[in-house]
Amino acid sequence: LEGAGGKGEKFEADVALVAVGRRPRTEDLGLEKVGVEVDKAKRIVTGENFKTKVPGIFAIGDAIAGPMLAHKAEEEGVACVEFIAGKHGHINYDVIPGVIYTHPEVASVGKTEEELKAAGVDYRKGTFPFMANSRARATGSAEGMVKMLVDAKTDKILGCHIMSNAAGEMIHEAVLAMEYGASAEDLGRTCHAHPTLSEAIKEAAMACYDKPIHF
Repeated sequence: LEGAGGKGEKFEADVALVAVGRRPRTEDLGLEKVGVEVDKAKRIVTGENFKTKVPGIFAIGDAIAGPMLAHKAEEEGVACVEFIAGKHGHINYDVIPGVIYTHPEVASVGKTEEELKAAGVDYRKGTFPFMANSRARATGSAEGMVKMLVDAKTDKILGCHIMSNAAGEMIHEAVLAMEYGASAEDLGRTCHAHPTLSEAIKEAAMACYDKPIHF
């Protein structure tokens, strides 16, 4: 196995999964007959409010550009219908969570450290391991950690990444916080029930502006 840095690694495994990605299935929809434009990847080209170049035809989800996620498509569907009805649709692509359903799960929302570095953003990082979380230890699921990234000046949460058997459920606290522009201190000063896995998010937030209590 060769990583991004070119360094090779060998290891034994019982099963190997080879995933080559996905692509939109638009070839047999008859789009060319009505004049709907597609790009080189066969994705439907849309403009403002999910409109195609053909009046009355809209497109959302896996058929257009963006991550192929069911929840992203759902949000686009709601927003699209609201636009059609003359209302104000809303979707914030900066806070679309992604979950890898392995064991443990990996969930993330917002920016990664690599993206922040590439953009020249000055940031702080707070981490907290589940090994220091009482609920995780009691249930035998202490693998993983929470990592939170915040703006160094404003403390605004820019990204959150979780590895845990419940990461897919936990990530939504960070999604909600980011949707409303919360800071790490906002989360750190919010009471969390004990013992819960979610306390790890509070502790990672505290690590961004001060230090966690239990690690």
